[in-house]
Amino acid sequence: MAKTVVGVFDTLSEAQGAVAELITSGFSRDDISLVSGDSDEAKSLRNETDAGAPAKGGAVPRAAAGAGIGAAAGILASLVAMAIPGVGPVLAAGPLAATLLGGAAVGAATGGLIGAMTNVGIPEEHAHHYAEALRRGSVLVMVNAPDDRAQQAADVMNRAGAIDVVRRAARWEKTEGYKRFDINAAPLGREQRERERETNVRHYNQGERVIPVVEEEVRVGKREVERGGVRVYTLVTEKPVNEQVRLREEKVQVERRPVDRPVTNADMGAMREGTVEVTARAEEAVVAKQARVVEEVVVSKQAGERVETVTDTVRRADVRVEPIASTGTSVTGVRQFETLDPEFRRNYETTFARTGQNYDYYVPAYRYGYTTAYDPRFSNRDWDAANDDLQRDWESSHPGTWQNVKSAIHYAWDRVRGRAA
Repeated sequence: MAKTVVGVFDTLSEAQGAVAELITSGFSRDDISLVSGDSDEAKSLRNETDAGAPAKGGAVPRAAAGAGIGAAAGILASLVAMAIPGVGPVLAAGPLAATLLGGAAVGAATGGLIGAMTNVGIPEEHAHHYAEALRRGSVLVMVNAPDDRAQQAADVMNRAGAIDVVRRAARWEKTEGYKRFDINAAPLGREQRERERETNVRHYNQGERVIPVVEEEVRVGKREVERGGVRVYTLVTEKPVNEQVRLREEKVQVERRPVDRPVTNADMGAMREGTVEVTARAEEAVVAKQARVVEEVVVSKQAGERVETVTDTVRRADVRVEPIASTGTSVTGVRQFETLDPEFRRNYETTFARTGQNYDYYVPAYRYGYTTAYDPRFSNRDWDAANDDLQRDWESSHPGTWQNVKSAIHYAWDRVRGRAA
């Protein structure tokens, strides 16, 4: 069986990162959908692509050349422009875009996007939340995952920055009376989307997202295993036995003796025909065997207990809290990443603009340099000393891209530490 996993992201950069990690984790491009509002960020993507031929239904596909890091480019290359009732102009890619373009759900009573999502098993209440988030400028990423990999897909999206849409919908209801997505609602303008983003950032800083601290523990149980034993065989052997026995034996002897005496009456009685038989008897040895138990072999088990010390290692995922101030600078001098964005864009224009990659390609690299500059693991090390460890850390999640983005990471590192112009 398959499940549909949906993530909502506040920025297109975060959504691109989620798509890239999903593909790196082995999920098929053909199972991933992305829908983004027609924001300035999305427009910059369209402006940098090669214009394609008009698709069926009048939609124009936009080949997103170089957008995203590595694997995400294939998804972004299939972005198409369309209009969704109640949302307005969007860019969409993947199976969800194909469903909307096919017209199967467009014009339905519950709205095109709601119908498309409920058709793949998403509860209608959640589908309304997703559509409302898209109307307010968020980006949707959807992946069809096998049942046994659905949790893995959800973990990937959470790591990439997916928001809790149910909690956000509760805030909309509390502050604005939101109930469900309105297909007839007017799309938000640019200023309204910016205010929505500022509100989301403010609530994010106030703890809207829940970051779990995960710690492993060792549980020691016991199980029965064979430790050896004895096997008893019964063997029958033979040995010669010598015993002596006395046997009585009779023999018949015939003796003729000459005599000369008068005949007696007894002799006259014997003077008639007859037969006299004399039988000789003898004893012979008869051997009889009787079995007797002469020994017993007793096999038994003796149970005992012993104490064994189990040694292993456990891991703990600590959460590093980075101080943020609304003015852009905290009391400790830590600046928000967003306040440095103009400087990173200027660095991109002077250093990378002619590489063929757009600014969004380098955003994760600038953010990585910004984050690791505050990381306690590198607090007492300069760039040259930390270079190898930084490369290994980066390549673990972005294989084969270090040389492409190394300069951007180095610039952000130095900028945060006050050494870049």
